[in-house]
Amino acid sequence: MVERSAKQPRGPGHAPDDPRLWPFAAAQLAMDACFWWLERGPAKQGESSLPWTTPNSVALELATMQLRDCSRTRSGQPALVCAPYALHRALIADFAPGHSVVQSLQEGGVDRVYVTDWRSATPSMRYLSIDSYLADLNVAIDEIGAPVDLVGLCQGGWLSLLYAARFPAKVRRLVLVGAPVDLSIDSSLSRLARNAPEQVYDQLVSRGGGNVSGEEMLRFWSKAPSRDDIVAALQRDLSDEQGTALLARFDRWNAETLNLPGTYYLEIVNGIFRENRIAGGSFVALGRQIHLKDVVAPIFLLAGLDDDVVPATQALATAGLVGTPPAFIAAASEPSNHLGLFMGARTHAHVWRRIAGWLRDDLPGVLARSA
Repeated sequence: MVERSAKQPRGPGHAPDDPRLWPFAAAQLAMDACFWWLERGPAKQGESSLPWTTPNSVALELATMQLRDCSRTRSGQPALVCAPYALHRALIADFAPGHSVVQSLQEGGVDRVYVTDWRSATPSMRYLSIDSYLADLNVAIDEIGAPVDLVGLCQGGWLSLLYAARFPAKVRRLVLVGAPVDLSIDSSLSRLARNAPEQVYDQLVSRGGGNVSGEEMLRFWSKAPSRDDIVAALQRDLSDEQGTALLARFDRWNAETLNLPGTYYLEIVNGIFRENRIAGGSFVALGRQIHLKDVVAPIFLLAGLDDDVVPATQALATAGLVGTPPAFIAAASEPSNHLGLFMGARTHAHVWRRIAGWLRDDLPGVLARSA
C-alpha cells in the first residue's frame, strides 16, 4: 500500500484520493476509463529479489504463506506480525534498519518474532477465500504455540481481529496498527468502496483470470511516488548516502507487487468494505458468526494523525467494538501518514518501542480474563 501523488495520471482518468487504496482506486479508474484497460494482457510476477532485514528462516510452508521465523531465542512469549495482504509484499514489516517492525519489537525485548509472508496468488489460488487465510493463520499459530501476541498491520489488522474473535484463547494480546474495521466511519477507503458499482470489481477479477493482478494495478496507478512522499513515509532525509540506498530499496519494494485471489478480493470489497460486516456483527468466519465482544484480550491501537487511508478516528473506533475492558486498551496517535506507521523512523523510535514494552509488561488480572 504505497503512497503516491494523484495529480498526474498515467492512464485515462485520474486516481482518486490515495492510490494506497488498492482495490477501490483501481475500480474507480476502471470506471473512469470505460474499461479501456480490460483489453490489456495479464502480467507475470516473480519472487521477491529483496533480502529481508532481519535474519530469518522459513518455519512453515502453507498454501497462502511462508511463515517466517525471525526469533533470536527458542523460549519466551511469541509475537506474530500479520502483514497486510494487499498490493505489496510482507517486507513492509521488515523494510530496513530503523524502519522495521520486527527489529523494533526485538530491540524492545520481544525475542520470538514471526511474520506472515503472504504468497502472490497463482491461477490455482483464485478460489481461496478469507476463510483460507484464517485457516492457515490458525495452522501457523498452532505451529508457533498458542497463545501468541498478534500484531496486525493495516489489512492484517482486521484479519487478526477476526482471528482473535474466532479463537480468543489463542491470542494473548492484540496490536492493531492503522487497521480499518468500522467502515461506517468516513474515509477515502469507505467512500471509494461505496461509490464504485459491484460489477466493476467483478470485471477486475474477470480481467485477471480469477485473480486481481497487482502488477497491472500498479501500472495503472498515477505517477510514481515523489521524493516528498517517500520522505514522509520513511520519516527521514534522503539526501545522504544511506538515504539514497533507502530510496532505491523503496523503489524496488514498490515495484514488487502481489496478485490477490479473486474470491478473497471480492469478499473483502463486498463483505468488509461495502457491507461493513465485521463491525456490524454479521461476518461469518470458519463456520461461526463473529462477535467482536468475544475479544477480551488486552489491545493496543496505533493510528496516524496524517493517515488519510485509515483515519485516526476509524483506527481508534475499534476500542468501542470489542469486549476488552477499557482499562486494558492502550492507544497512541502518531504524527504519521499510513505507510509511516510501519516504515517511519520517528514512529519506530517512539511508539514501536512502547508497543514492545507493552507486550512485555505484566497486566495483573488480564491474562486470567482473556484465557
